Amino acid sequence: MADYKGLPYLKNKLELKRPRVLERYKYYDMKNRVRDFNISTPPDLRYWFSCLGWCGTAVDSIADRMNFREFKNDIFGINEIFQMNSSDIFLDSICKGALISSCDFAYISPDDNGFPRLQAIDGGNATGELDPITNLLTEGYAVLERNSDTGLPTLEAYFLPYETQYYLRGELLRTFKHSVPYPLLVPVIYRPDASRPFGRSRISRACMSLMESAIRTVKRSEISAEFYSYPQKWVAGLSQDAEQMDKWKASMSSLLAFTKDSDNDHPVVGQFQQQTMAPHMEQLKMFAALFAGETGLTLDDLGFVASNPSSAESIKASHETLRLTARKAQSYFGTAFLNIGMVAACLRDNYAFNRSVFYRTTASWYPVFEPDYAALSQVGDGAIKINQAVPGFFDSESLSNMTGIDPAEGAGNVSEITSGALQENT
Repeated sequence: MADYKGLPYLKNKLELKRPRVLERYKYYDMKNRVRDFNISTPPDLRYWFSCLGWCGTAVDSIADRMNFREFKNDIFGINEIFQMNSSDIFLDSICKGALISSCDFAYISPDDNGFPRLQAIDGGNATGELDPITNLLTEGYAVLERNSDTGLPTLEAYFLPYETQYYLRGELLRTFKHSVPYPLLVPVIYRPDASRPFGRSRISRACMSLMESAIRTVKRSEISAEFYSYPQKWVAGLSQDAEQMDKWKASMSSLLAFTKDSDNDHPVVGQFQQQTMAPHMEQLKMFAALFAGETGLTLDDLGFVASNPSSAESIKASHETLRLTARKAQSYFGTAFLNIGMVAACLRDNYAFNRSVFYRTTASWYPVFEPDYAALSQVGDGAIKINQAVPGFFDSESLSNMTGIDPAEGAGNVSEITSGALQENT
């Protein structure tokens, strides 16, 4: 029997990692609390907090550009498993969760007919011990249900090869035996390495720190806006016996009247120099530039319009770092999706397939940046010239990978257009 760490060890491991995952979800959901230094904050605005969605933009900018197409050389019917489990929703959910928490998990279980069901579980509710060779778990633990009031686990699962144990409020409920030589909990990891096998979050510590500084800048600008809108005034030489004027009346009135005293003296009215909002805007733009450099975004993505709308090629060039990050994320997630499909196929067929037989099955993605009509024309001209030099070098599949257009859909559209043109001519 293998040397497993055991259920208590995995529970403690999840409790240690869970707060970090929940913190990043707060930044993504814009529910994070920012420390206020209380240096320039008036008492009435002490508990007022602003929010920014930069961390959410950093995650969505990658997640929205990764569109999974299908598995090539799918001889085991993995595409069917994903299609029967609402692949658009499931894959988008698990990719976004992995970008936020660095690792999400796919929970696989049979339905009433024995067909695999896929469910995404976030990194704050699942953990395990990772095999660095296969990127599969040797054992896993997941919280399937929590008490809505206390947040304590009510239904838990302990995953092992060939069996899954379910616990209801700490007591063993049942044991599900299966023929899969892996736990039915598969990790989907973003940016793993030797020191961090469970990956790194897209919302890094630098992202959180920069966004906190930006939020404090927004709050200080709100405070300064009050003084910018109504600059402070002053009155010198006012008699002590004069009637005190209401502060709001003095600020909002278009005409202030003061009479002379018995010595023919009159008060002098003045106004403090009006504050400017420029320093706050410059500081906020500085933090936006630092955040953009950290995440591969541009200032346009963070709400600072720097130039007129550009062409598709110039937009792609300005997002080169983002494109490379998305392409690398596709390679990480493609391997994880193949692991999910392999484990699900073993469960469906009730047979322990060898992992080596899936090496020809590869994940196919749509292009990170969809080409416009001008780019399509250039690709077509280039493909024609290359095929003239090397016949058959570009085929429909390679062009589909470059343009994101399905060959079957393209052929259908061409035939429809051709038939319509012939009918008009006749």
